[in-house]
Amino acid sequence: MRKFLVPILLLLTFSVFSQSGRVVPNTPTDQAITDETKAKEATVKELFDEANTYAKTKFAEFEKKKLVFSDALYKQTISERKQLAAKYAAAVLSRKDLAGEDFYYLAMLHWIAENIDGMAESLQKFIATENPSAEKLQTSRSYLVIIFARQKKFDEAEKFLGEYLKNDPVKVSERSQMESELAKNYRDAKNLAKAAPHAEEALRAAKASFQESISRAKGLDELLNAGAAVFDIYREAGNQPKADAALEDLLKTSTFVSSPNFYYYAIDNQIKYKIETGRKAEALQYYQNALLKVAKDFPQAGSRESILERLKRREKHYKLLGENAIELSEVAKWMPNSPKTFAVLRGKVVLLDFWATWCGPCIQAFPHLIEWHEDFKDQGFEILGLTRFYGLVEGISVDEESELKFLKTFKEKEKLPYDFVVARGQANQINYGATGIPTAVLIDRKGVIRYIESGTSNARLEEIRQVIMKLLAEK
Repeated sequence: MRKFLVPILLLLTFSVFSQSGRVVPNTPTDQAITDETKAKEATVKELFDEANTYAKTKFAEFEKKKLVFSDALYKQTISERKQLAAKYAAAVLSRKDLAGEDFYYLAMLHWIAENIDGMAESLQKFIATENPSAEKLQTSRSYLVIIFARQKKFDEAEKFLGEYLKNDPVKVSERSQMESELAKNYRDAKNLAKAAPHAEEALRAAKASFQESISRAKGLDELLNAGAAVFDIYREAGNQPKADAALEDLLKTSTFVSSPNFYYYAIDNQIKYKIETGRKAEALQYYQNALLKVAKDFPQAGSRESILERLKRREKHYKLLGENAIELSEVAKWMPNSPKTFAVLRGKVVLLDFWATWCGPCIQAFPHLIEWHEDFKDQGFEILGLTRFYGLVEGISVDEESELKFLKTFKEKEKLPYDFVVARGQANQINYGATGIPTAVLIDRKGVIRYIESGTSNARLEEIRQVIMKLLAEK
């Protein structure tokens, strides 16, 4: 992470403390006095506007001072915004003359402060006021749907959704958010029958709002998330025809919006789903057809080649999915325990983690692997960290003995509780299509390969965890 110059950082730190009101008792700063005066005298809307634009204003100040952006600064600024909103909300609640839109803007302060219960209470008071603004009334209902969905108060959420749909204006962006929240939370509650229609409505709204979206990237994200949610719900429900239809719809939509990433996602998941549901021959034929179809759907050379390259890298994975695990070869060292075959590991869910000490994304995933080991080891879960001799340690050429010593020290330093498997050659990487690292391979209790993916992200790590749980539940 890039760092600020020390003098500038010190100035910023003192400024931040004063703005957030964290001052030495009996020595209030001018800013603290100003904030207290605002909290007493400004309108509720003025207080909300200031809290709502706080981060934007601060980032403009940082830009003017030529301060270098960092995650820490971003998190600190967002935290200050939240604290300011909470302080203003508390001040507003002490007033005796609240009326009309005061309740609406108080609710928005609660939203920034992440006080969901306070927001719900204020929104319902606003809805009960005389002659509220139709637009703010609809927005209030949409927020209440989201709040109650997250709280799993589905009857309340459905009630406000119904009221929203009976009134004007109905905004497709708000409709998309409400339906998505209901679908997600019904799914979390294992009520897939209720989740499905809301997911379908969310997708319809996302398609409509895409045409109005100011940001293409944001619109594409919403479209993909909505379409993927429909597929996931039907997949979990065991409704193969509708799951297939959801993926075909995703493919058509991706072609319409000319998104290579979207298109690849639809094809990749269609192939994996066919294999998952016992249609491997059909899946591999679909893969071959897709390679030809790309040229028709994406005549632009750049987009076409991007999709083809990604699909061709996956061919090995597609062929491995649903097959028995390939025994590890060229193993030079298994540490700290004795070598095991997949025949011996039969009955366990096994994660093969292809990694290297010089791979940053591999190391970033370690906390998750440690957590999975602790959470699932007693349920029959085992991790094998697969690496090989690279002949280098921190950029210096070394022999095998020195590299093994380094790996042992590395394992202890990172507190990795699972076994390392060190190979002399690339046979294991070639056998499992792990040409890029990290690559994760999940093998079920019967010794069958059920999951292979390369690369990492928060979404990918959560996906792996979910697959682990699914495979552990199979007996």
